Amino acid sequence: MISLKKIFSVVKKKSKNKAKDNTKQSDPIVIPRSQHSISRKQIDPHALKILYRLKDAGFDAYLVGGCVRDLLLGHEPKDFDVTTNASPEEVHKLFKKSRLIGRRFKLVHVGFGRNVIEVATFRAPPEEDQHVDGRIMRDNVFGTLEQDAWRRDFTINALYYDIRDFSIIDYTGGIADLEAGLIRLIGDVETRYREDPVRMLRALRFVGKLGLRLDDETERFIPQLAHMLADMPAARLFDESLKLYLTGNAAVTHELLCHYGIFEVLFPQTGALLHTEQDSFPRTLITKALENTDIRIDEGKPVTPAFLFAALMWEPVKQRWQEHKDRKIPPIPALQRAATEVISEQVRRVAVPKRFTLMTRDIWTLQIRLEQRFGKKAYRTLTHPKFRAGYDFLLLRVQAGEPLSELADWWTMFQEAEEPQQQKMVSSLSATQAGAPRKRRRRRRKKPAAKSVASE
Repeated sequence: MISLKKIFSVVKKKSKNKAKDNTKQSDPIVIPRSQHSISRKQIDPHALKILYRLKDAGFDAYLVGGCVRDLLLGHEPKDFDVTTNASPEEVHKLFKKSRLIGRRFKLVHVGFGRNVIEVATFRAPPEEDQHVDGRIMRDNVFGTLEQDAWRRDFTINALYYDIRDFSIIDYTGGIADLEAGLIRLIGDVETRYREDPVRMLRALRFVGKLGLRLDDETERFIPQLAHMLADMPAARLFDESLKLYLTGNAAVTHELLCHYGIFEVLFPQTGALLHTEQDSFPRTLITKALENTDIRIDEGKPVTPAFLFAALMWEPVKQRWQEHKDRKIPPIPALQRAATEVISEQVRRVAVPKRFTLMTRDIWTLQIRLEQRFGKKAYRTLTHPKFRAGYDFLLLRVQAGEPLSELADWWTMFQEAEEPQQQKMVSSLSATQAGAPRKRRRRRRKKPAAKSVASE
């Protein structure tokens, strides 16, 4: 395998000053197959099929973006994206199992069973009337390969793998920035962030994922423009949140989001409390949840977003829960009301789907039910469909420092014990320990006074 340093030595010979000021160059740097490490064996066979069919039909076709970047860095790409000079309609005609998607940014998704390859047509600079408050509202002006390269967000994502001769084409200095370990926006930084504020999230995600650092200008504008994310569609921010927190680098990425003032834009209720809380429980609970998420992803275990959102929103829910209890509302109805209020506000900013919020509510409600172990309650809780998630959340609270280790240990033993042992464990608990309501004493009815003979 040819190292990135050897590629960079070739780049330096061809262009000493390339990409230092993001000025456009008419001639790209072309790195031949003999001088880079990408092999067709590393490329998704479905992506190769698309590239060759486009080429055979007379079109230009390239792999582009994160897949080229990751292959050069020695990572396994998650997705393989294709770009071409064929129009979306022409691509759609070439592939039977494909569909046109998008209005603002028209693309073609080519399906191979569950696998989908995204094919985009080269983009030209958007016209002035397609901007609203700096943001691009329509982006279907098609152009050349060079125009497409300068329209990309970051230099390291503007590298093209040419299926004709297996070379890498670099217009923007992406290879130089990879070698320097830099994430650099292409063009005027403020303008590019205003065009699409989600680029701020992508920049920090790449820092967390790739271990690179932000270019000074790319970094400088993030705290200044973070508030613009509040105007993004809530559904899009949900998709981006999953990418931030469920790609195996959640703990590091979360610290970056907090550092640059973005977390409080995505999760305003939690962000506001983290600024005011004196104890470390809320921060520790979120950090532990993210660390556990990273471990599960690294081990190839499933992760549900519902558990993650339960951790991210637990602190505002807990605060409102206490407020409702102070108004003499019973614990479970108080918690349910608090959950409804917090989730209703949160989905306006990050549109967490109902299938996740329902499970999140169950996880929270189980925190009360786990304390109520008297009589048959422990058995009913154990058979709850979301018991395991609720139990894991209890363990997370213990890890964060809440004084619940005795309760957590009891449930750890109870679920593993045989039925006779379970009965002994429940019987040994006093009514107070088990969270059972006290029985009310029946009032004795007063016997009616006996009628005297005189009164008759």
